[in-house]
Amino acid sequence: MKMKMKMKMMMFVICACVLAGKSSGLLGFKCSQRSSCQSLVGYKTPNATSIFHLMNLFHLSDSNSILAANNLPSSTPSNYTIQPLDIVNIPIPCRCSNGSGVSDGVPIYRVQKDDGLFWIANYVYMGLVTYQQIQEANGIQDPNLILVGDRLSIPLPCSCDSDHIVSAQRVIHYAHIVEDGTTVESIAHNFGTPTDVLYNLNGISNNSQLIAQTVFDVPLKACNSWVSSTSADYPLLVPNGTYVFTANSCVKCKCNAANNWTLECEPSGLPPAANSSWSTCPSMLCDQTTLSLSNTTTTSGCNTSTCSYSGFSNQTIMTTLSTCPASDNYGTTISLSWKYMLIALHLVMLIVYPL
Repeated sequence: MKMKMKMKMMMFVICACVLAGKSSGLLGFKCSQRSSCQSLVGYKTPNATSIFHLMNLFHLSDSNSILAANNLPSSTPSNYTIQPLDIVNIPIPCRCSNGSGVSDGVPIYRVQKDDGLFWIANYVYMGLVTYQQIQEANGIQDPNLILVGDRLSIPLPCSCDSDHIVSAQRVIHYAHIVEDGTTVESIAHNFGTPTDVLYNLNGISNNSQLIAQTVFDVPLKACNSWVSSTSADYPLLVPNGTYVFTANSCVKCKCNAANNWTLECEPSGLPPAANSSWSTCPSMLCDQTTLSLSNTTTTSGCNTSTCSYSGFSNQTIMTTLSTCPASDNYGTTISLSWKYMLIALHLVMLIVYPL
């Protein structure tokens, strides 16, 4: 019964799409800048599932990346239950080529009994990819002929274009499935992205071109950081309200818009990732200071110096001493003092030299 339902549904929808002239479109999102980066997709769970199941479905090496992308406590167990129709942010490696970006080698899906490409695209990966795109990415001649055990590359959409999309702010691209009844304006409001940016980026000019249950490119503003362009994790893009583990899991960095869109990094307290060559986490002291990563000291009465994360290499974690004003209070006090001094001066002049 299950097999018949799947086959009938697959054949009907495939024929309907062909008759309607629905195009598979280009693989992925537009991408013309960096060749690789991290991106996000919003996965709507078809039924109750777990962090562990999502790790396997999207080929993630550990649960930390999912927990971080969804701002869940790092102590959350992998059997944590996710409710049906919940939207989970899934981090994916992205690679750009020929003007478009798709996930870099993952996920890989192993075909199960009764599966069809339409079923895999729309009921396993919930519309994040079309069956035509899976067909193209895997060189499949007939979409109705796939075999149990076949390993299929799933080309999830992504982009590494970052600079100058939202003013001068760097962004991380998020693949959003358009809900029924939504508009570009409502999407812009929900994600804090300018409406004109969404129109331009997705190549549409009005809401009549916004199609429900299709994927939509939403650039999310990322926090600024001190990470060097020579670092293995450059560019470290973290959107507001999330965190990430980096430097082989030794460093935890979080983005909070309330912190002036500046990335805050600290020692994670975790051992090095299992796939790294590190037995212990390297030193995180700033050069020629006693400050360790995330430590702050106040100097000269008005400045703060913070030991900030600036990246990592094969054997070291790099830090830098960043200095900025401690607060606006000091400047405000000076400004007010000068105002009061000028007023007093005027009063003295009036007394000495009356009109």
